[in-house]
Amino acid sequence: MSKARSIGYWATTAAVVFVLATGGVADLIQRDDTAGGMIELGYPTYVMTILGFWKVLGAMAIAVPHFPLVKEWAYAGAFFDLTGGLASHFAHGSSVNHLIYTGFFAMCVVASWALRPADRKLGARVFRDYGRTPETTKTSAPPRLASAA
Repeated sequence: MSKARSIGYWATTAAVVFVLATGGVADLIQRDDTAGGMIELGYPTYVMTILGFWKVLGAMAIAVPHFPLVKEWAYAGAFFDLTGGLASHFAHGSSVNHLIYTGFFAMCVVASWALRPADRKLGARVFRDYGRTPETTKTSAPPRLASAA
């Protein structure tokens, strides 16, 4: 991995982990301004507990090494959360800074996912044998019929 790619990965990953972790904690403790924002967007406050729980777990999954399948789910969840927030702010007519921040962090999720090193990627080997029959049951070709003369 090149030095520039490594710096890009770690910078965007740090931003994603920070946003998920702090946002998740703010959701879990139902901070006043966070709860006010959720109510203003039309969401019930109990959604904050659900989102906060998954944001904190997602931040942990992205930050720790190994577990590539869990990382894929965490990246997807972070992307859905941030683009959902972006769409909610857009539909509500929120100020432009809400759109810029949520859009920027959604792009950080995509950049972190795209720049991650090979040892943090989900290899095709996980799904290699899914849905295949064992080699012992395969036949090479159907038998040919003898022509009747």
